[in-house]
Amino acid sequence: MVTLSIDGSLTDGSLATISPWLLVALGVIALAELVLDVIALVDLYRRPITQVTLGNKWVWVVLIILINLIGSILYLAIGRKGPERSEHPQRPTEQRGNAASVVDVLYGARDDTKPQ
Repeated sequence: MVTLSIDGSLTDGSLATISPWLLVALGVIALAELVLDVIALVDLYRRPITQVTLGNKWVWVVLIILINLIGSILYLAIGRKGPERSEHPQRPTEQRGNAASVVDVLYGARDDTKPQ
């Protein structure tokens, strides 16, 4: 099939006329786009609604799917919020102890009796 290109030249429309390096570059870009779309959609699915900018997951789904590469990059860059932090972080109630107390916590108290 012969087609007319934008510059007015006739082309046969096959991929054989495209440079192999250009095909490889297009393949890498397509793969990166697919991977970023999957990562963005999985992250959006797992993230609570309170940690999503705009407060609506469907808006981001539409942007990621319709705008492809740019939509997934936008979501990963500005669409996610971190977990809400309190003003006073909680401190551990227990003080750090010596190695023996750590072992006791992990494995239980020692039985000091010897086998007979």
